[in-house]
Amino acid sequence: MTGQRTEAYRDDRAHVFHSWSAQRMLDPVVVEGGLGATFWDDAGTRYLDFSSQLVNLNLGHQHPRVVAAIQEQAAKLCTVAPTFANAARSEAARLIAGVAPGELEHVFFTNGGTEANEHAIRMARGTTGRHKILAAYRSYHGATTGSITLTGDPRRWANEPAMPGVVRFFGPYAYRSPFHAETEEQEAERALAHLEEIFTFEGPQTIAAVILEPVVGTNGILVPPPGYLAGVRALCDRHGALLIADEVMSGFGRCGEWFAVDRWGVVPDLVTFAKGVNSGYVPLGGVILGPRVYETFAERPFPGGLTYSGHPLACAAAVATIEVMRDERIPERVRDLGERVVRPRLEKLRDRHPSVGDVRGLGLFWAIELVRSKETREMLVPYNAAGPAAKPMAEVVAACKAGGVWPFTHFNRVHVVPPLIISEDDLVRGLDAVDDALEAADGYCA
Repeated sequence: MTGQRTEAYRDDRAHVFHSWSAQRMLDPVVVEGGLGATFWDDAGTRYLDFSSQLVNLNLGHQHPRVVAAIQEQAAKLCTVAPTFANAARSEAARLIAGVAPGELEHVFFTNGGTEANEHAIRMARGTTGRHKILAAYRSYHGATTGSITLTGDPRRWANEPAMPGVVRFFGPYAYRSPFHAETEEQEAERALAHLEEIFTFEGPQTIAAVILEPVVGTNGILVPPPGYLAGVRALCDRHGALLIADEVMSGFGRCGEWFAVDRWGVVPDLVTFAKGVNSGYVPLGGVILGPRVYETFAERPFPGGLTYSGHPLACAAAVATIEVMRDERIPERVRDLGERVVRPRLEKLRDRHPSVGDVRGLGLFWAIELVRSKETREMLVPYNAAGPAAKPMAEVVAACKAGGVWPFTHFNRVHVVPPLIISEDDLVRGLDAVDDALEAADGYCA
């Protein structure tokens, strides 16, 4: 087992309690360092980081301008209570508002995405005076009590019962359409009709907000069909509900836009963010507020807050990140790589491998959906598979790592989500390694 003899490994196994894990089943890799799109373990084995750690390392490991910004801020002011103003927080808020859609001009800072979603819900309920939140089945919104209730995937199950007032709906998923649609146009129309019925049956006067990931992340990288997001916006407007866009994973260049909603020209009432805002160098998240929400709390207190809201070190890293993304034209670069390199290569991969049922995505945010049969679309492994049932995917993961690529996988999918600064040569090399690794999945096809 990697690193068993090192002090770091021994201390980890003796004292660290890991998230989402059976503790005695773990054999964690000890990461010694990273640079750009690559990291290496304590044995010197190098991996191309096709996971961007947890799809947050948008500028890659150890970007010199972000590291320098943290160092400079640490020398000036390490921390300050959120009741004060400080230059790093103020500039970060100005820059974030500057790239946000529409008239979203105020930023409430949190320590990560789950807290951002928690506070967005609180803002929506306070603004509307209503209590219900509509959330999709195929979603992940965080691990704290409210956010895990919003989450649709199985991580929610063990945490129930939790926050009341959450009602679920099916979002569009053309490859496995819950609406039996045959075209993207039908998928959008039927998904919107379904959501309209949810409003009707739940009572529009009780619904505070719809929360959704504009491009669903961990649960499939599901790109909405044309017209869907605009239709949800119209539904919310018609019924007086707010639209919350969870851009924790899809924002800050990941989809080739500052925020994924920009691709469809839709302006939410609230946008939640984290991850790519500063590549996770120091924990940071937040909520960007539109005027309706801001005015609600302009003359009465907002009932929420955090000790480390707008932490100076995290905000300094965000300032540097946004400046780098602008100077290096990262969103434009990501858009180009996605369409010119990733899309055609994945489409060829789909045609060549019997195990690849579908490929989909935008920018550097893609999913390869694996099946046992292209005809029946049976998943390579069952939904929420574990133990022996998950063996086919475990073999694909092992093959990727053997090829020098650290993958991001979920259920029956391999996600292609490298750092946004990855070189074109490394991107192609990583795609080639994934291509080779899929031979392991092909062996399970009928």
